[in-house]
Amino acid sequence: MDQRELESRVKALTKSVAANDPPENAIRLLESLKKDAKPTEEMLRATKAGVFVAKLRANPNKEIARSAAELVIKWKKLVEQEKASRAQRSKMGSPASAPASSPVAPAGSAAGAKKAFTGDPEKRSYKLDGVELKRTGSSVRDSCIGLIYNGLAFRSTESADDVLAKSVAVEHAVYVEFKEHEGEGYKKKVRSLFSNLKTKSNKDLGRRVMSGVISPDKFAKMSDEELKSEDQRKKEMELEKENMKRAQVPMAEKSISDSLECSRCKMKKVSYTQAQTRSADEPMTTFCECMNCGNRWKFS
Repeated sequence: MDQRELESRVKALTKSVAANDPPENAIRLLESLKKDAKPTEEMLRATKAGVFVAKLRANPNKEIARSAAELVIKWKKLVEQEKASRAQRSKMGSPASAPASSPVAPAGSAAGAKKAFTGDPEKRSYKLDGVELKRTGSSVRDSCIGLIYNGLAFRSTESADDVLAKSVAVEHAVYVEFKEHEGEGYKKKVRSLFSNLKTKSNKDLGRRVMSGVISPDKFAKMSDEELKSEDQRKKEMELEKENMKRAQVPMAEKSISDSLECSRCKMKKVSYTQAQTRSADEPMTTFCECMNCGNRWKFS
């Protein structure tokens, strides 16, 4: 079961419990998760599945509470095994084998490379950090890893090794998302991620990616709207509202049309004005008012 399927089943479980559906529905979903799901620690963090299932241990229905408790125990064991496996590989110095198309994982650097960055985090780049980017055998992909590194390192005090490891994982996720093709779509997506990471009003984005709250796979699929911070969305909404207010000009400045028909009274005595309420590449919004019945509407 991949992350998307895990997230889908947990959402279904959430809805079932919130809607007070018959207990059998929730129990069936919990049993399917117990049987089919083997999530990694990163998947559990990204989907918050563990948090929700853990809450169900206090459910009034004893069967739901029991199934939830068993599932939590199973997932804890999986995470512990994952951590133990990572620790063992680290001791042996043999990283897990990667898929054929995935970039080579960053090799351990000189002593002290894992220490937190202590310079000016706003001036960080892979060049200043002395990072070697040759990971994939492709100059295009390696350059994209560098661009992502510059975005993730901006205002970050994480070690160079940690930033590079995350950059490699993100680039690989984007590469897979675009069918392992180094085309314009792939490059445009990398540039979009970099641009959003470097936006000063979006300072939490890089932290969420580095901490694992946003997994590389999810980050690679996020739209431009999803990448925006809450502050950015609020500012854009306020700007649209302000533009709409400005569009409500006095009647003397409005034009009268005999081609527009009021949907309420069917008269063709309509005053209108136009304004650019959204971005410049979007069509203008037309604000209409019927001179006969006072009905108001707008269209783009």
